[in-house]
Parts: sequence; C-alpha cells; structure tokens
Amino acid sequence: MINAVTPLADARAILADHFDLGYSKAVERATDKIFDRVKDKIPGVEWPFYAPLIFQINRLKKEKDAVILAHNYQTPQIYHGVADVVGDSLQLAIEATKVRQSVIVQCGVHFMAETSKMLNPEKTVLIPDSRAGCSLSESITAEDVMAMRARYPGVPVVTYVNTSAAVKAVTDVCCTSSNALDIVNRVEGDTVMMIPDQYLAKNTAKKTHKKIITWAGACEVHETFTADDISELRHAYPTAKIIAHPECPPEVIDAVDFAGSTAAMIDWVKSTRPARVVMVTECSMSDNVASETTGVDFLRGCNICPHMKRINLENVLWSLHTMSEEVTIPPDIIGPARQAVERMIDMSRKQD
Repeated sequence: MINAVTPLADARAILADHFDLGYSKAVERATDKIFDRVKDKIPGVEWPFYAPLIFQINRLKKEKDAVILAHNYQTPQIYHGVADVVGDSLQLAIEATKVRQSVIVQCGVHFMAETSKMLNPEKTVLIPDSRAGCSLSESITAEDVMAMRARYPGVPVVTYVNTSAAVKAVTDVCCTSSNALDIVNRVEGDTVMMIPDQYLAKNTAKKTHKKIITWAGACEVHETFTADDISELRHAYPTAKIIAHPECPPEVIDAVDFAGSTAAMIDWVKSTRPARVVMVTECSMSDNVASETTGVDFLRGCNICPHMKRINLENVLWSLHTMSEEVTIPPDIIGPARQAVERMIDMSRKQD
C-alpha cells in the first residue's frame, strides 16, 4: 500500500503514466545542490531514484499551490529535498498559522496534520499516509481525559500536542516539549494535569514547584532508552557529548549532557559545536542536523520511528497528484481543539 487506501503497484503504474521519473540531465542539474547537502547520508547509487521524485514534487507543489511542512524526524530526502518548512511540533504549529498556500502537505504523523487543519480550517490539509500514527497519541482518548477531570475537579489540563484533536478539544491548553515548563508555570493553580507523556511530565516536575498529575503514556522511540544505554555510549565514545529528548525516562535525562526538544537539541549542537555528539532521539533527526552542520562528528545512538517512516517521496508525490489523503475534523471538535492549540501559541509568543 502506498497509503491507507491504495495498493502500491497501482499507484506506481499511475505515477509512471503521468510523470517522467527518469534520471535525466535536467533532473540532475535541478537537484545537484540538494544532493550536495545529503551526500554523506544518501549513497550516490540511490540518488537517481530519489532525484526524479524530488524534481516532480517540487514542480507539482507549485502547480497545486501547496506547501510542505516536515517534522525534524523525516528522512533527509524529504527534509532537505522537498520541505518548505521544517521544525519540531511547536515550530510547525506556529508556521501553519502563517501559510498562504491553499494546500498543506504534512510530512509527519497524523496528529500533526490534524493540528495544521484545525489552525487552517479553510485549507486542504493532506497527509501522504494516514497510517502514520503515534504510540503516544494513541495512548489516551477524550473519554480518558474526562474521567481524569471528574477525578480531579478544577485542576487545569495541559495536554501534549502529540494527541488527537478529540483529546485537545477537552483540554485547557496544549504544550510541546519546547514550552512544557513555561505552560505548566503559566496555568493557574498549584496542581496541573500534564498528559499523556509520563516522562515529559516527570522531567518537567523536577523543574517546577507545582504538583503534576500525569498519564501512563510514552513515545515508543524514546521510552526504550535506559541509563545503561547512556553508560555504554560513554564507554564507546568517551569524548562525545550526549544529548537527549525529554520524552526519555528521567534516569536517562539525568545521565546526559543536555536535554531538550528537537529544536533545542539542534540549537545546542549548532551553538556549542562539540567535536563529537550523540543525539539520543530519532535517527533521521541526527542525519538532518549533520547535513546542516560542519565540523561536528555525529555518532549513532538513536531509534527509528516506524510511523514517521511511513511518509516517503513516492507517497508525497501521490498525495499531491491525487489530493489524498485529506484530513478532516468534525465541526464540534475543531473549534475547542483549535482554542487549546492557539492558547499554547499565544503563551509561547508572550514568553518570547
């Protein structure tokens, strides 16, 4: 399947009929600067397959009045090849409010596409494969949130953006790993429900005086890292700096040199410029930062997100060609969900 509804063989046959996917001199010239950025991460023998797809996507998105938003965990060929805007969840949420094009293609997971749709209800939002889900988002439902509200009446609910629109709709305000501490400190009261990521909540709780009630959700990419893993990395790479994402367990965060959101990790590497670094997060993020940063040796210590990897150049081209899969949100959900995200963005801008 190229996405949730179309067989791969059928899609490839249709794409071959409509697009020249051969590696010509014109394609080579149009993509040579892109390849120069990613040549250390993508073997030259593979480029003749990727380059025509990149060429056709960049041509087609202009024709369709489309913009491509890509998360930092997308593969280098998407991140560097076709994305117009890249970033973490907060950056993409903010940039989604500035989009002028009529079509948004979300290269990320489903909740990110929902966020773009709720912030741009009049625009067409596409996700190349709606099966690109999230273990964290799927760990909690709106009914779960309402049950927690009943158990802790009056306690504000701060919900991670890695959740469905339905969950956001019964939330007071959203947060990301970039602004979690600021949002928690800004909401009223001495007690906060911070859901669904138990590790982000526990790591935030160490930095605030407020009591935090959480949920037993976790990201499958980050929850499997352990303090022993960090110890092994230090033994293998004694001169390297090790940095991690706050979705990792607290004992991992305590053992690394720096912890922060994907954007904060990137900023740290680019400003600190360690000679060697291990990014304890999703593997493509390390590849993408390495392609943008000279003089830093990036060492492996990562996991792959299978959901992010459902998005690829073939289904991005198919998505633009067929205008599928379109993201829709029920009218009774989109309004309150948007308010929770807009409150987060507003609080973040005031903090800036």
